Amino acid sequence: MSYSVGIVGAAGFVGAELVRLIAGHPDFSLEVVTSDSLAGTSLAAVNPTLAGRERLAFTPHDDGALLDCEGVFLAVPHTKALDLVPVLIDAGVSVFDLSADYRLRDPQVYEAWYGVRHTSPGLLAQAAFGLPELFRTGLAQARLTHMAGDPVLVACAGCYPTASSLAAYPAILAGMVEGTVVIDAISGVTGAGKAATERTHFCFANESLEAYAVAGHRHTPEIEQILGTAGWDSADGLVFTPHLAPLNRGLLATVYLPLKTGAGGKGVPGGTDAPRTLEAMHAVYKDFYRDSRFVQVLDCPQMPKTAHVAGTNFAHIGLAFHEQTGTLIAVAAIDNLCKGAAGQAVQCANIVFDLPEARGLEALAYYV
Repeated sequence: MSYSVGIVGAAGFVGAELVRLIAGHPDFSLEVVTSDSLAGTSLAAVNPTLAGRERLAFTPHDDGALLDCEGVFLAVPHTKALDLVPVLIDAGVSVFDLSADYRLRDPQVYEAWYGVRHTSPGLLAQAAFGLPELFRTGLAQARLTHMAGDPVLVACAGCYPTASSLAAYPAILAGMVEGTVVIDAISGVTGAGKAATERTHFCFANESLEAYAVAGHRHTPEIEQILGTAGWDSADGLVFTPHLAPLNRGLLATVYLPLKTGAGGKGVPGGTDAPRTLEAMHAVYKDFYRDSRFVQVLDCPQMPKTAHVAGTNFAHIGLAFHEQTGTLIAVAAIDNLCKGAAGQAVQCANIVFDLPEARGLEALAYYV
């Protein structure tokens, strides 16, 4: 069975990644691709990798054909999904939103960080959070809702929250962490979108590394919300600092987790009084992700590299323990466009449409 899908914002970096994945997906039929600025232009003319394979042309974002799709992926800037989601849901179309517009459960928090009023707060409660490894129950419920004939809304997690949370969550859930969590994360330039700016223009980004939105990045409340579901007390504080690196794609998050003094945590072999060792903490992570196809916990002391996950939906996690300060250091590498956006959305759609979770997502990265 083939499911008809559309992509709103198919000309951007994330949209193009969605096109790549869906064009090769055995169970999705791409019917609509939209771009207001490129309406009427063939998809293959803009994305020559599809030459000879794809005859679709871009249409405007308000194309009525989207309402005939079974699922629509929204690769639009933050705040732009607010006008689109209610219309699609009312038409019975399941939506996979890659913007931040339905990720935060509290509309006041959203409004404080994004500077606009949330116009459909009633949809926040029904949105499933799109990070399958950590929120599988919500996506399973969305699958049941869809199978019953009703549309669902999936708010896919952001790239920084995905890598950071995958690295931190198992230790927090095990009761090992107490105190301020510090995250240093580095992303490739595609994470900033396709439009060139003085930060992302080649001449400014090349041969340069910079921190930005220091102590005020909009993904901070999303990470806090995710880690709070594991039992972390946000009163302990979160310091999140993103960095821009001169590479096309890839994201590396280094998370510093202060461990409770004298206790290994409830998930550590030996009980809550077990000594803190790297081997014990590694066992916690391996056990937590044992059934997660796309998360690989590397053997110690191996650390992940963005090149090893580029173009894939995989996340690699490496662990180290700083004994002097009692700090667990968890490092996660993902492709910001794939596991951090398009691949994750397709993974969520596979779950909702009751397909094998890894369907169309098994590609490995180039080794060199």
